[in-house]
Amino acid sequence: KTAALFSAATEVGGVIADAPEDQIKALFDYGDALGIAFQIVDDLLDYRGTDATGKNIGDDFRERKLTLPVIKAVALADDEERAFWQRTIEKGKQDDGDLDHALSLLAKHKTLEATEADARGWAEQAKVALDALPNSDLKNMLGDIADYVVSRIS
Repeated sequence: KTAALFSAATEVGGVIADAPEDQIKALFDYGDALGIAFQIVDDLLDYRGTDATGKNIGDDFRERKLTLPVIKAVALADDEERAFWQRTIEKGKQDDGDLDHALSLLAKHKTLEATEADARGWAEQAKVALDALPNSDLKNMLGDIADYVVSRIS
């Protein structure tokens, strides 16, 4: 949903400005990639939250949300780990210590690092989409926004 909102919002700006079709598509592509990067960062911050983000670590886990870090961990899981994810996420049977165990599995499989790389890749893809736009302060600002989205994970 996030990507769709970002892509529609940026595309509409180009339509309103009566921009050429290739620039409207570039704005759509920028917004789409930026929205995906934003959502991935949001998923990541649930497991790496800080006081600066205002997110509590593990909220998505407690709400049984199957986010990208968990999807990556499940893909690399052995049978015992897969049973843990099924119990805690799929069935919602969570016990004390399960969040810590989930964090240890994410660390074991380096899924937070892989998720961060994905977010940075999508932010870079958003910036590349801007190549079709003429140089301007607005283009620079849009590039800065893409950088800001991923800077929240540092």
